[in-house]
Amino acid sequence: MKKLGITSRILVGLLVGVVVGLILQPFPKVAQSYIKPFGDLFLNLIRMIIVPLVLASLVVGTASVENVRKLGRLGAKTIAYYLLTTALAVTIGLIMGNLMQPGSGLTLPSDAKVTAAKPPSLVDVLLNLVPTNPIKAMVDANMLQIIVFAIFVGIGITLVGERAKVLLNFFDGLAEVSYKIVRIIMWYAPIGVFALIVPVVAAHGAKALLPMLKLIIALYIGLAIHAGLVYSLLVKGLGKMSPGEFFKKVAPAMLVAFTTCSSSATLPVTMEVTEKELNVPKSISSFVLPLGATINMDGTALYQGICALFVAQIFGIPLNFSQQLSIVLTATLASIGTAGVPGAGLIMLTMVLMSVGLPMEGIALIAGIDRILDMGRTCVNVTGDMVGALVIHRSEKA
Repeated sequence: MKKLGITSRILVGLLVGVVVGLILQPFPKVAQSYIKPFGDLFLNLIRMIIVPLVLASLVVGTASVENVRKLGRLGAKTIAYYLLTTALAVTIGLIMGNLMQPGSGLTLPSDAKVTAAKPPSLVDVLLNLVPTNPIKAMVDANMLQIIVFAIFVGIGITLVGERAKVLLNFFDGLAEVSYKIVRIIMWYAPIGVFALIVPVVAAHGAKALLPMLKLIIALYIGLAIHAGLVYSLLVKGLGKMSPGEFFKKVAPAMLVAFTTCSSSATLPVTMEVTEKELNVPKSISSFVLPLGATINMDGTALYQGICALFVAQIFGIPLNFSQQLSIVLTATLASIGTAGVPGAGLIMLTMVLMSVGLPMEGIALIAGIDRILDMGRTCVNVTGDMVGALVIHRSEKA
C-alpha cells in the first residue's frame, strides 16, 4: 500500500468500501456504529484545520498581490468565471431534465410534506458577508465572513507595508504549519474514505435506488458532460494543459470530495493538489479556492436544474422557457449564499422551487437519495474550483 500514490490509495479505499458496504447491506447498523466513526474522525481532522488554513493562506495570498488594483482584477476574474460556469451547469441540468424526463411515471408518497426554506434577500446576503465579530465567524466556521475578514487583513498589511511585516510572517508561518498538518491528515485519507462510503452503500442498496434510478443517471450524465466538455475545453483552451493530465493530477481531491460531500471539508486537499500538481502559486490558489469552496457550486447548480424539472414532471406541471430561465438565474445567484457542506444543495433546491411556484413536496422523494446525488455534485463543485485556479493563473501570467 505504501508504494501506491495517494490517488491510488484513496481509490482502493473507496472500492473496498463499496464491496464491504454491499456485504453489510443486511446489517446497516453495524456499518453505522462500528465503521462510520472512523470516517467521522477523518472529517473532524479536516474541519479542525479548515479555519486556520483558509484564514492564514488567504491573508498571505491577498498581501502577496502587489497592489490593491491587481487584487480587484483577480477578484473580478474569479467571480466572473464562477458565475459563468454555474450558469452553464444549470443549463446543462435543464437540458438533461427535458431530454430524459426523470420524473415521468413516478408518484409521491401520500404523507410527503416538506417545509420550504425562506430565501434570503439580496440585501441580507450582502450584509451577512461582513462579520460583526470575526472571532465568532471563525468559531462558527462561517467561510464567507472569514474570507471577507482575511481579505481586509491582507489589504491592510499591503497598505501598511514594512511595519506589518511581523503580522505577515505570523500568518505565513501559520499557513505553512496548516499545509504540513494537511499532509499528515492525507496519510489517513484512504481509511477515512473507506469508512465514509461503507455506511452509505449499506444503507442505500440497489432496491432502494431502483425507483429513482432515472434521476440518478440523468444527474451523473449531466455532471459527466459538464466536467468532460466544459472543464476540458477550459483546461485545454485557457489553462494550456491536457485535460487527461489535469484530471489525473486532481483525482485525489475529486475522490475526497466524492466521499465527504463537502467542498469546505475537501478544501485543504484541493489547495494541496492545486499548488503541488497544477503548479498554481499560493498567491492565486489561496484567494481563488477558498472563495470557490463557498460560492462556486457548478455540480449543485446542475442538480437544481434537473431536480426542478423532476418535481415539475412528478406533478405534471409544464415549465415554459421564461420559468426555466428563472431557474438558471435563481440557482446561479443562490449558489453564492449556499454553504459548502453536505446537504446544502437540498436547502438551496427549496429556494429554486419557490422561484417558479413548484410544490415543495417533491423534495421528499429526492431527500431519500440525496446523499448519492450529493457525492457526484460535490465532486464537480471541487473540480470546478481547481479549473478556475488554473485558468486564472494562466490569465495572470499572460
